Amino acid sequence: MRHQRDSNSVRGVERGPDKVRATTYRDVNAVVGGYLRDLAFAQSSQQKMFGYKRAANAILSLDQPLTDLLGPDGALPRITGIGPGSTRVIREILETGTSATVEQAIEQSERRSDIQRRRDLRRNFLSRAEVRRILADPAFDGPAVDEYRGDLQMHSEWSDGYPTVEEIADACAGRGYHYAAVTDHSYGLKIAGGMTMEEAAAQRQAIDGVNVRYGDRFRLLQGVEANIDTAGDLDLTDEEATRFDVVLAAPHSRLRKDEDQTRRMLKALGHPAVRILAHPRGRITGSFGQVVG
Repeated sequence: MRHQRDSNSVRGVERGPDKVRATTYRDVNAVVGGYLRDLAFAQSSQQKMFGYKRAANAILSLDQPLTDLLGPDGALPRITGIGPGSTRVIREILETGTSATVEQAIEQSERRSDIQRRRDLRRNFLSRAEVRRILADPAFDGPAVDEYRGDLQMHSEWSDGYPTVEEIADACAGRGYHYAAVTDHSYGLKIAGGMTMEEAAAQRQAIDGVNVRYGDRFRLLQGVEANIDTAGDLDLTDEEATRFDVVLAAPHSRLRKDEDQTRRMLKALGHPAVRILAHPRGRITGSFGQVVG
């Protein structure tokens, strides 16, 4: 598909001297966000590291590419979270396709191997602006935005999310969804605030209330994101798994190992209650890292 070749062009910019402006389809925000993440991990100061991480997230979350935001004089608009140091990096990338500032910081940090590992992990990630561009492209042969009917992986206040189930339902219905699933973490993943089965029962009551309110217009499902342990087993009993409308299975540990994880994933997928395998590689788009738990 054409967009796959486009993403390859972006990776070429990240790894080599290609000019950003010379790329027919370039995710310039992802390139800039990636360099800012590299700069963050090259810092010895935690304060500076978090500052550059915030700058990277600000760029990755923009609705438009940076090249479309430039003024007639080439000046960047004020972007929340972007300071003078980040602006310098952005200007370098827009003008040359790379950042000498970042590369120098990486060399001085002696962390190049770790930063390169992070670069490899973020391959094929798209910025918000690029996702919006692709979805709006009439030549794109995938689903259009108005064809989406639901979302089957979301976390609420019941584990490590912050919205209530009512807020999730209202937001999804407002997008024209017909259904959605709240899939909070199961109790085995304490680091993510996994729900106990008692809490899951209380959440069920809240979801039932949402469905009464919406009637036939929208349905909220109670799902769960079960943890896959190192042997491929879930952190739910067979009986507990049947209490949910949909069960996702996801690994949260041993993801930095080199050994083949296929058998582990296949065993989890063989569970009769599991319908979806979630983030099998554990990559996090906002941090270009891996899920660990």
